[in-house]
Amino acid sequence: MPAAEGRGSKARGGRKPTQDELDLWEQFTRDVKPLPGEQQARVRPTPKARQKTEPPASPGSSPQAAPPPAFNPPAEPKRRSRADAPLSPGSFAGVDRRTADRLRRGQMQIDGRIDLHGMTRQAAHGALANYIHRAADRGLRCIIVITGKGSAGGEAGVLRREVPHWLNQPDLRPRIVSFVQAQPRHGGAGALYVLLRRRRDG
Repeated sequence: MPAAEGRGSKARGGRKPTQDELDLWEQFTRDVKPLPGEQQARVRPTPKARQKTEPPASPGSSPQAAPPPAFNPPAEPKRRSRADAPLSPGSFAGVDRRTADRLRRGQMQIDGRIDLHGMTRQAAHGALANYIHRAADRGLRCIIVITGKGSAGGEAGVLRREVPHWLNQPDLRPRIVSFVQAQPRHGGAGALYVLLRRRRDG
């Protein structure tokens, strides 16, 4: 058989020979002696295909895009708790509807009252603070604060204007849930229903 047919690295039709075909050809031509002046061309089996690896990135090629970072929503600003939010007369935030209606209509049981009418501004402020702290510590729920109606320039008018501000001061606000103008039978515009926060034992 002519040796020229075995020297080609490819089979007819341009197909690359398989590893088995190369091994078989080597065994077949192992004992074949070359013609004078020619060197036997021994086809060496090609090494087994190595495990495919990722080709290195060619210069100038863009690297694989990294996954987008996880979305972290901005932290919300710290909100005031209900115990810190300012109260205005008739504000019932944090009070259930039934309780709010009963307080507004003067239908809640009156657990205590303090009459500031006739006191100076300074004396009234101290008396109100002391009374509310004692009432809250005792577990009272609804009290009446009497300021008196008075004229705009009189002492009673000053107390009527100042008491809502005092109830919102840091030492008293955590003790109070709501307050609203009293019904006429309890003093009307010269008095306030004050709903105290429930005492938490332990």
